[in-house]
Amino acid sequence: MAKAVAGLTVDGIDTAATDTGSARTTGRRHLRANGRMLWALLLGGAAVVGAMFAFRQGLLPWIDAMFQPGPGPLSAIRRAGIFLAALLGYWAYVRVHDRRDAGELRLRPLALALGGIAGAALVALPIAALFGLGAYELVQQRPATSGLLGAAAVIGIAATLEELLYRCLVLQVLERAWGTGVALAVQALVFALPHLANVQDGSSADAGAMLVSVTLLGLLWGGVFVLTRNLWVSAAHHAAWNFTILLSGVPLSGIGDWRGLAPLETRLAGPGWLTGGMFGPENSLLVIAAVAVAVVLVLRSVHRRGKLLRPAWLHRA
Repeated sequence: MAKAVAGLTVDGIDTAATDTGSARTTGRRHLRANGRMLWALLLGGAAVVGAMFAFRQGLLPWIDAMFQPGPGPLSAIRRAGIFLAALLGYWAYVRVHDRRDAGELRLRPLALALGGIAGAALVALPIAALFGLGAYELVQQRPATSGLLGAAAVIGIAATLEELLYRCLVLQVLERAWGTGVALAVQALVFALPHLANVQDGSSADAGAMLVSVTLLGLLWGGVFVLTRNLWVSAAHHAAWNFTILLSGVPLSGIGDWRGLAPLETRLAGPGWLTGGMFGPENSLLVIAAVAVAVVLVLRSVHRRGKLLRPAWLHRA
């Protein structure tokens, strides 16, 4: 008669010894997976940041000395060069370390356009509702200026670099060790923490609301990336979200410097919990609720399509 009773020899098998050996093997696999994860994060970060630094400190001064383009063109070259260097560094890391094609860098124009439309709509609708409720008031309309194009370029580059680091690198490395679910949560929190610098003059309630809102956005953009496995789709969603806020004339993630470029001059007229205060609509409970619903819908789609990966160490169990 065979019984699975710990500590007994059943059919010639010492179950206690077997369970202990299995636990030790699983523990070693887990440790090795975490070690590989840390090494991959360090190597990938060094590749991306190192490529950006090499261009900024090496190639850019040479371009300036050789061609003397002037302050305006040099600034544009600096931004474009840093952007391209980061992409090249990530591509080299994937090819050498992961030994695969960087499929997430392939341009998919239709998906990119849909991502941009979805990002703009997701924040435009609650902002329009805030205007309708009187929480935001229109002071005046202004003609668009060329500075708006420059702001759009900066927003697009910044959003793409953040998606490259947090979604392409951090999320994908973490999910190999810990699985997609845990990786999504961790990268979202890591993404939110640096934004605390934007609420230095705010209260603890402002900081708490910001952490909730930006963590939800990290989950959303992480979910979009997992759903599409494409940098440009999540970057378009992210950039369109930011640019729509700028166009509305309200603060963008606590930054008010660009409000003068917006075609709408607005002022905050409602309570801080509704307007988001000086951090902007991302701290509005209405916008937070909209993002939370979007996160649930995206993650449900991720689950239904079977895109949640298990930890690598479980694959070998």
